[in-house]
Amino acid sequence: MSKQLFTQGLCFSCTRCSTCCRYESGFVFLTKKDANLLATTVQVDYTDFVDIYCRWVPMGQGREQLSLREKPNYDCIFWENGCSVYEGRPLQCRTFPFWEALLVVPGAWQVAAASCPGMGTGVLHTRDEIEAAIIRQRTEPVIVRFGGV
Repeated sequence: MSKQLFTQGLCFSCTRCSTCCRYESGFVFLTKKDANLLATTVQVDYTDFVDIYCRWVPMGQGREQLSLREKPNYDCIFWENGCSVYEGRPLQCRTFPFWEALLVVPGAWQVAAASCPGMGTGVLHTRDEIEAAIIRQRTEPVIVRFGGV
């Protein structure tokens, strides 16, 4: 992985503007830890949590990944004048913007920063912190099923 973009660290502080949580369709893929924590947070069992709050996203070759649902207006299912599960939000949300794709794809960081007021400002995150976020994403895989229902 190229570390040139974040060798000196990167500044980011979430402003809770909700731009990444609303307005556009997207996916918030869940790890097993995410799903269990969110089920506990909303006080339902795991199976009900998946049925009520999640959707299976086709990824090709019979493979599907578990993602949070969106409201009809594309807001995250948990957006209610802000994140209603902020303390238990998924790894994908907690590690934003330190996603490998944003850090290694040329220009991706700059494109994301154009719509995120927290990128480039606030707390300086060290190279070690950023690498730890990437490693965590790699070692906590999203939930996958094959064959669907």
